[in-house]
Amino acid sequence: MSDIRLLNTADADFMQQLDQLLAWESVSDGAVNNTVNDIIQAIREQGDQALLDFTNRFDGWQAADAEALEIPLDRLRQAWEGIPADQQQALQHAVERVQDYHQRQKIDSWSYTEADGTLLGQQVTPLDRVGLYVPGGKAAYPSSVVMNAIPAKVAGVAELIMVVPTPKGELNELVLAAAHICGVDRVFAVGGAQAVAALAYGTELIPPVDKVVGPGNIYVATAKRAVFGQVGIDMVAGPSEILVICDGNTNPDWLAMDLFSQAEHDEDAQSILLCPDAAFVERVRASIDKLLPTMEREPIIATALKERGALITCRDLEQACEVANHIAPEHLELSVDDPLALAKQIKHAGAIFMGRYTSEPLGDYCAGPNHVLPTSRTARFSSPLGVYDFQKRSSLIMVSKEGSATLGKTASVLARGEGLTAHARSAEYRFEAEE
Repeated sequence: MSDIRLLNTADADFMQQLDQLLAWESVSDGAVNNTVNDIIQAIREQGDQALLDFTNRFDGWQAADAEALEIPLDRLRQAWEGIPADQQQALQHAVERVQDYHQRQKIDSWSYTEADGTLLGQQVTPLDRVGLYVPGGKAAYPSSVVMNAIPAKVAGVAELIMVVPTPKGELNELVLAAAHICGVDRVFAVGGAQAVAALAYGTELIPPVDKVVGPGNIYVATAKRAVFGQVGIDMVAGPSEILVICDGNTNPDWLAMDLFSQAEHDEDAQSILLCPDAAFVERVRASIDKLLPTMEREPIIATALKERGALITCRDLEQACEVANHIAPEHLELSVDDPLALAKQIKHAGAIFMGRYTSEPLGDYCAGPNHVLPTSRTARFSSPLGVYDFQKRSSLIMVSKEGSATLGKTASVLARGEGLTAHARSAEYRFEAEE
């Protein structure tokens, strides 16, 4: 039998057990923080030379000089032309769908004019330059390029800088091909905390950006948190998560594989099932036992299910939604007869996959919505990556002569109430001049 834990919402200590299961510290211990701080300081003080040193030390290859760290755009085109036709078609299809979805997210500037001629509004502009971190080596994800680059391009970001580690100097052709088709402007073969620091502060080779997005390991996540404020970041992401709510009428093998789909990411990933049918929960567990030995990443999946997975029997679907809102999962599957109705009870989830035929991996690659989603219960207060993350909003205020009296008197009273005389007099000058 599998080692995945079985829980029941009827247990007196259920919520305590659940919270222990959900607990996750997204950015690590003092040793990692100290290492990252040292790397950031070295990049700030030594620039390209530090980048070269860290690349040699951590990625195991020696660039001749800083310029050798840049991957030419021609090399991206070569990668695109060299990958198999089915991969070209799949990438093209994914890009088109992601682009179409994100076009609908664009925010436009707006304004309105009041009766006295005062104009108020909001001006929307894209970020100038964005840095995209893409994992390299064993964890090479062209889908991450698509999901981060496309909304930035749709938003109108003028320059997109991609960094990707290349262990032993090896380039991932599919990642480079994705960068080509997504219109990435410059690519550098650097990774780790040093790449994040270079994007945040700039070096002689790498220009400083306004925001850093994209997933990475614990050092990358720690570096993103450390440079936040100097630049914007998308989020500090924790392990992948999936929560499935099922009414007991879906093929249990499908659900077992859905749980595996996130568990195979790494040993810290979290896969949870909520179902009011205890007998069906046992069928899913049997499917897990049957299918697990067939998986290429069986040891990783088994560890993730044992350490952070759970099959939870609940009272009914309404209670399942209550538990789901407490969990606030990254990915939520509603494998039920009427998922649209059930979705109305969901308040906190990164992405909601509705119906028995909507497997979570479709969202990872090609459905259209972004796969960069809030983890570790942060869906309670944050949203998927989107075009809005690459746009800024500036308030517009143009007060008419008449409006300066009306607004000026109100501002004067409030400013003097706060003891800020210069504020008050700045407003008073305008309307007193007209009296």
